[in-house]
Amino acid sequence: MKYSKFLPTDYRGEAIALIAGKGRYPALIVEQIKSHGIPLKLIAIKDETDASLISAIPEGDQCLISLGQLSQLLKSLKRLNCNYVLMAGQVRPTRLFKDLFPDLKMLSILRKIKQLNAESVLGALITEIESIGCSVLDARSFMDEHLASEGKMVGIAQKVPTETIDYGIKIAKEIARMNIGQGIVIKGQSVLAVEALEGTNKMLDRTGSFNLDELIFVKTIKQNQDYRFDVPVFGEDTLEKLRENKIQSAVLESNSVILLDKEKLLEKAKAYKIQLYGYTAPESQSA
Repeated sequence: MKYSKFLPTDYRGEAIALIAGKGRYPALIVEQIKSHGIPLKLIAIKDETDASLISAIPEGDQCLISLGQLSQLLKSLKRLNCNYVLMAGQVRPTRLFKDLFPDLKMLSILRKIKQLNAESVLGALITEIESIGCSVLDARSFMDEHLASEGKMVGIAQKVPTETIDYGIKIAKEIARMNIGQGIVIKGQSVLAVEALEGTNKMLDRTGSFNLDELIFVKTIKQNQDYRFDVPVFGEDTLEKLRENKIQSAVLESNSVILLDKEKLLEKAKAYKIQLYGYTAPESQSA
């Protein structure tokens, strides 16, 4: 049985340990995994994982860890006895700089990282997880039906000019390449806002202060994106921010950006008269 095109070809429904952060994304992953009858274990992060998600998993099938406690994480994975690990959900990005209390094992890894950012830290974390025999899965696994699709997903009367979309994609790709962020807002061929550590929604709020029309939000990925820990998502909160800040269009990279509760999201976007458009970048066509 093929559960998802993003799973390894030899996956046969074995138990999965979900390392869960905040938000709807990990809850949706749980729903999808359970719908297939796959055994699920949970590693919750103190002060990050939603309480509702923790309460949905039997106590014997979960562990609670503190952020930065790498030894605790590895011991938890061994106790839960899972060969497959999936990471989903947000951890407040500022915790990389404060409220992070690394244990000795984590400290030894941090000292070896030349460029300290979320990507390098999570990459090193995955190396440690895989060193104990676990495989970290593509975080799009089980989310096939929730990915942005190619072309117009929700349309409006006025079509966004192709040259404007192409410009936005080009700039967004460059911003992503430099590890600044994965989203921008443009008007014509002018960049109004760039997403950085503050996240998408706060960037959209900044854009609203311009009080302009015909704005376009572009969400992309960088080349050679590591989908094991870095999958861009577009959910109801972001859609509401588009509406609040009078941004009429969103251009999302297809097969890469996850639309949380996609069917409901598209219905709401249609009601708000917000266009959602999916595109495929040349380097993503084989993904």
